Amino acid sequence: MARGKRYRQAAELVAAATEEAGGPLPLEQAAKLVKETGRAKFEESVDIDIRLGVDPKHADQMVRGSVALPHGTGKSVRVLVLTNEGKQAEAEAAGADMVGLDEYVDKIQNEGFTDFDVLIASPDVMPQVGRLGRVLGPRGLMPNPKSGTVTNDLTEAVEAVKAGRIDFRVDKTGIVHTSIGKSTFTEDQIRENADAFLKEIVRLRPAAAKGGYVRSVTLSTTMGPAVPVDRGAAVVSTR
Repeated sequence: MARGKRYRQAAELVAAATEEAGGPLPLEQAAKLVKETGRAKFEESVDIDIRLGVDPKHADQMVRGSVALPHGTGKSVRVLVLTNEGKQAEAEAAGADMVGLDEYVDKIQNEGFTDFDVLIASPDVMPQVGRLGRVLGPRGLMPNPKSGTVTNDLTEAVEAVKAGRIDFRVDKTGIVHTSIGKSTFTEDQIRENADAFLKEIVRLRPAAAKGGYVRSVTLSTTMGPAVPVDRGAAVVSTR
């Protein structure tokens, strides 16, 4: 696949840095380099990819959760709250973009509506929400108590998501991929967000995971090359 001049120049920077370091880079240096290689003419996302030594086909090796990033993600998050009338005013006051129940359940089930980023539900409506798994599950939008998106405290949940809490889960190949900021963030903001995410990944290590847990870590911008991060960053971040 042919790459543009900007990408090739950015890739050369990464190659030179990793050669000089003798391998993957310390997190601080990687954060600096990923910002330097974000050269698109638009505001790119900064992504982190972590390959884990788990087999997600086994329930006891599934890694999923949520984490509040210190500096948020830099993007506006559309939140849908499904709850009964008695708690709808609370969700609206907390800043939810869409609030309701039956009309949204029907719209998701019959029209495949998924024009939102996060779905939060109160426990009492989960029997209805559970029927939406076929639509929501493949898109990673199904609410879950472990990620804080099934809760009676709708105010806290909505405010946390709006402030920068993200949900994540390992995919079928054993990789966790998510955005942790924007190319306009400072180097320190990128590093601190990446550090917070790594801490949570390490904390969630399944007891059934054998051998090396964090196999590789990379940072990249939307249009930029992957910058390899020293796996030791995941260990240091927990100290």
